[in-house]
Amino acid sequence: MGDEAGAVGAGLRADARRNRRRILAAAREVFAEHGIDAPMATVARRAGVGVATLYRRFPTRDDLVDAAFAHQLDTCARVLAEAVADPDPWHGFQRLFETICRLQQEERGFPAAFVAAFPDRSKDHTRARALAERQLMTLIRRAQAAGALRSDFHPSDLGVVLLAHCGLVTALPGDGAASRRLVAYLLEAFRAHPARGALPPPSGLRLDSLPMAAEGRG
Repeated sequence: MGDEAGAVGAGLRADARRNRRRILAAAREVFAEHGIDAPMATVARRAGVGVATLYRRFPTRDDLVDAAFAHQLDTCARVLAEAVADPDPWHGFQRLFETICRLQQEERGFPAAFVAAFPDRSKDHTRARALAERQLMTLIRRAQAAGALRSDFHPSDLGVVLLAHCGLVTALPGDGAASRRLVAYLLEAFRAHPARGALPPPSGLRLDSLPMAAEGRG
């Protein structure tokens, strides 16, 4: 009897793990297609679970977003800490920016999750966000003091260019060459004294394939 109960319990735990994996996979798909404001019921349907099951696992949208993109968010936090510790502040800044843009390019739903502001965060999230903001300010000031980052760079500029990169990867999913080239252009714009280094190869994108070109054809 005890063995049977244990087997059932193990089966329930396995089901719960499978449900969690399905929910997180569905959330990444739905957020990529419809944004992180997509109805939670849509995620539940895509995962093949009831809405009650979804809310039991993830009581709030923030909980679901954080879990769906935990790897990307953890990577950003780690790279930010490493950037602040880097003795070369420009190298740290460059690596941080390139990492965030690479993650945006690899996971279509992540850009919106990264740049969106989440109200009603828990105390833990608030502390983590405040720490990240302090670390970023430290990195920016160090890079400016070293004469590597332009003196008029403002932290909000990072959000602006990440939104621009978000637009690129949304319009051209899978075009890593276009992403890398835009990132290189942006980094050159950030420099106090442009290095004029070689850009990555172009993406091969044809102008007549752009939406505005298609709309102009009559």
